[in-house]
Amino acid sequence: MATEATFTIPSAQFPLGTVFEQLPDVTIELERIIPAQDVVVPYFWVRGTVVDDIEGAFTGHSGVRDIRLVDSVEDEYLLRVEWALEYSGVLSTLVETEIPLIKAVGTNQQWTFDVRGDDRSDIAAFQQRCRELDIPIVLTEVHALTPVETGAERAVTETQQEALVLAYQRGYFESPRKVTMEDIGDELGISQQAVASRLRRGIKHILGSTLPDTEQPDR
Repeated sequence: MATEATFTIPSAQFPLGTVFEQLPDVTIELERIIPAQDVVVPYFWVRGTVVDDIEGAFTGHSGVRDIRLVDSVEDEYLLRVEWALEYSGVLSTLVETEIPLIKAVGTNQQWTFDVRGDDRSDIAAFQQRCRELDIPIVLTEVHALTPVETGAERAVTETQQEALVLAYQRGYFESPRKVTMEDIGDELGISQQAVASRLRRGIKHILGSTLPDTEQPDR
């Protein structure tokens, strides 16, 4: 039976983790990929910061050849990375063991990866290969294939969901409002402008996914 697994590694153990040295509060999300020999996760998002030179925030790492900015929207940046596949790390091991990456999110504390195998033996083979290469993964969850996400769940990013949930819990959507965007921003450690962006984009995604006769907006 198809099996999903979640594992973590320390932030510094993944090549893109060098960004946390300069921008400790950002979140990085890798695009979903199916491993291939020549292309592995070419795109990723950096969220939660406003900076002039996002490319320069990534210091050199033997696992990365090049990083280029593709696009930016307020406090979100889409970048393309060229990996050095000869570097023995999580991504090269996913390619070697042919394990699809479903989701990967990094913070200054750790990276969390969701992967999928045809059965539990695939996950076990990936885990064993990581041990052989001294890659310090910690397997936190293994379970049978979960139901397909709804459109709204796919559309709303993790940071947008965090802001929406906190705003709802604190009474931002009540009348009269119990908190301001500034209050929410203080609790999340981001600017009022970033809060407004996350709420607006999150609500737009949800409406686009749930209302009839509407197109799903781009991120």
